[in-house]
Amino acid sequence: MERSSRSKSLFRDMRSRELGGFRKRRFITQMGSDFTEMGSVTVEHNGEETPPLSVSFCKTSKYSHILAVSDEDGYVSLFDTRTEFPSEKARISDWVAHQNAIFDVCWIKEDTNILTASGDQTIKVWDAQEKKCTGILMGHTGSVKSLSPHPTNSDLLISASRDGSFAIWDLRCKTTSKTRCSEAHVTPAAMVQGAHLSSRAKRVRRGKAASMSITSVLYLKDEVSIATAGAADSIVKFWDTRNLKVQVTQASPNIKSSTEKERRLHGISSLSQDLNGVFLTATCMDNRIYLYNVLQLDKGPMRSFSGCRIESFYVKSTISPDAAHILSGSSDGNAYIWQVNKPDVDPITLKTHDGEVTAVDWCPSEVGKIATSSDDFTVS
Repeated sequence: MERSSRSKSLFRDMRSRELGGFRKRRFITQMGSDFTEMGSVTVEHNGEETPPLSVSFCKTSKYSHILAVSDEDGYVSLFDTRTEFPSEKARISDWVAHQNAIFDVCWIKEDTNILTASGDQTIKVWDAQEKKCTGILMGHTGSVKSLSPHPTNSDLLISASRDGSFAIWDLRCKTTSKTRCSEAHVTPAAMVQGAHLSSRAKRVRRGKAASMSITSVLYLKDEVSIATAGAADSIVKFWDTRNLKVQVTQASPNIKSSTEKERRLHGISSLSQDLNGVFLTATCMDNRIYLYNVLQLDKGPMRSFSGCRIESFYVKSTISPDAAHILSGSSDGNAYIWQVNKPDVDPITLKTHDGEVTAVDWCPSEVGKIATSSDDFTVS
């Protein structure tokens, strides 16, 4: 009873937002198969190609044409998507941000700063114009897989790691480093360990890093809730940042099957939410994308979308800001777009790559502009 009341209280603001409505701006005006590729760039440095791992458009309308790309070699590259591809003029800048792969990248502070999450177990804060590291966040003991900034306070963010933990960070709580880089060091304001360990794994022994890994986190739009997902199963957990001792609630697909293999729970590679924060998607390793209403989590997913192949945790999906469409990568080399209100209609298939399509993103200000990345070393 207590958990139920907490859950209702937690999402009250979202409910009023949904009932009150908000002005939607459609991100695709007409669904059709006539998407035109603006072009593509090869992600390479000093003549060596490398797979891109994350893509992120700037969030403000002034700079929304700028796309940040992180890659396996630890570089961050910035591209001007207004420039006709392919062209070296499209690349604004690039720099070595880590000596290891960068699994996630995102913009903060009105697009003046970039956050990078790396296999070196750290998160760095970068001045995007100066390409200067202004802070390093240390506390995880495994690769940092996912980042999500607070929806209104650019000093707060959450991270998820292969070590099975998620952490809350406050960039204002920093100390000056004595290292040669002279960047500020930040330690977690809070951390939850073993957030997605199954009860069986806890009884038997500590699970392997891959199975305990938290693959995705979201700071929800109510400004106090966190959603987390992991590699072990298809459960999305929800937490209240004011009391992290126990999760508030959780949601998962209702898997009904006759065989043990089909009953097996699948991990989740990514989470996303719409601009209003009412709808949440979970990209599941059962080759489905599940759509949840955070106000009705007890009912399970309201819809599911199929047609893509999700064979690695690098394949991501994201819901459009207006909650009308879902964009996903796929292991078959295509990207797919579904209409949220027509889950049974075949998705649009975008045949733009020769390898697994991994990270994807919607441009927040230009209707219909998307970015896709692939193991073929390109971003389209």
